[in-house]
Amino acid sequence: MQRPLPRDTEDGGGSAVLDGAVTTAAHPLRPHRDDVLLAVAGLVGGLVLWVAGVRTEDVRAPLPGAWVLVPLVVASGLELLRRTMPGTVVLVGTAALIMNRFTTGNLATILVYTDLMYAGVLYGSPAAARRIPWVTGLITVATAIGLTAWFQSPDGLLFGLAIGLVCFLPAATGAQVRGHRDAAEAAGLRTEQIALLAEMDRAQAVTAERSRMARELHDLVANHLSAIAIHSTAALSLDDARTTREALTVIRENSVDGLAEMRRLIGLLRDGDDDRRSLPAPSLAALDALLEQARTNGASSGLVLTLDDGRGSATALPAPVELAAYRIVQESLTNALKHAAPGTVGVELGFREDVLTVRVTSPYGTRPGPRAPGSGAGLVGMRERAALLDGGFEAGPVATGDGSREVWVVRAELPVARDPAGPEGSGTS
Repeated sequence: MQRPLPRDTEDGGGSAVLDGAVTTAAHPLRPHRDDVLLAVAGLVGGLVLWVAGVRTEDVRAPLPGAWVLVPLVVASGLELLRRTMPGTVVLVGTAALIMNRFTTGNLATILVYTDLMYAGVLYGSPAAARRIPWVTGLITVATAIGLTAWFQSPDGLLFGLAIGLVCFLPAATGAQVRGHRDAAEAAGLRTEQIALLAEMDRAQAVTAERSRMARELHDLVANHLSAIAIHSTAALSLDDARTTREALTVIRENSVDGLAEMRRLIGLLRDGDDDRRSLPAPSLAALDALLEQARTNGASSGLVLTLDDGRGSATALPAPVELAAYRIVQESLTNALKHAAPGTVGVELGFREDVLTVRVTSPYGTRPGPRAPGSGAGLVGMRERAALLDGGFEAGPVATGDGSREVWVVRAELPVARDPAGPEGSGTS
């Protein structure tokens, strides 16, 4: 994100002040238009004062006459460089001011020098901006004290006051303006950073919500559509009236249930702010109904489902944990329906040391008959659900105890010691 140039360096300025340092812009030798106006005003004003005979020093000065125009021209010319070469401007301007003291003196030269001192602090390096006010302040105090002690007269105080007005006051003013400008730039940068962080948070929230909705939609439709795909394939491939009728019955039940769940989810998305339309998240209390539905869908594939609930007295778990466990079992049963060989599909729940363990085993091997295609999104969704609760997840083939065959095992460990408040906290069915 680009930062705009400060106001005093826009529109053709010769330099840009960034973080207290001076860097040249696209036209380093082109002076700012305000600097040109200051230079012209100083030069013209000085010439008018000289013609009018206005002077600040004794007419018997060491350099009388037109010599007074030399420091005037030098100081006015330095105005063109006040932004691009502030350090040089202060040094040369000081020499011009000293020379002005040895001429009949011109008030315009002194006024121009005050602006050069101000610019030296405002546009100079951070080190110069810190040192110039201190140096000019010390010079002012030392001059006032020294001259007062030397002349034994209050005139020394007046001379020190004059030096303070010409040197210290412009430097202090420049330091104040620079401090306010830097504070404004820092505040603008913080505002940009806050806006950037807010945009990043918004993008992350949108991504997290899209991932959550993708998991919910997948879990809602995958089970029903898998059953529909398998039984419709069986009905088309087997020329048996009884088998076709049973397949069509299962297809109808799954299509009606899936359509109802999709309608409820769409209603939630359209009226998410209406609490009356909200639905409770599925929990492990509905696990028996889920297994009964899976038994119906998997009967024709030779699958037998069993449930071993070893949670004991730990039946009341945080809603996010129950939702994650339910969805993991649901997706595991869907995968078994699509890929498992005929045999027993076992669902085991355990609770120990504030960790809920979910384990689903299914026969692993070549499966006869129709199969539904898989995309791998189910495994990704289960792993994400476990990760959101700081839990563990693993899935893959494992050899049985006697080594005679392999089973596909899905295992998840979901911590329940804390009450997680994540994106799954108020999931939908």
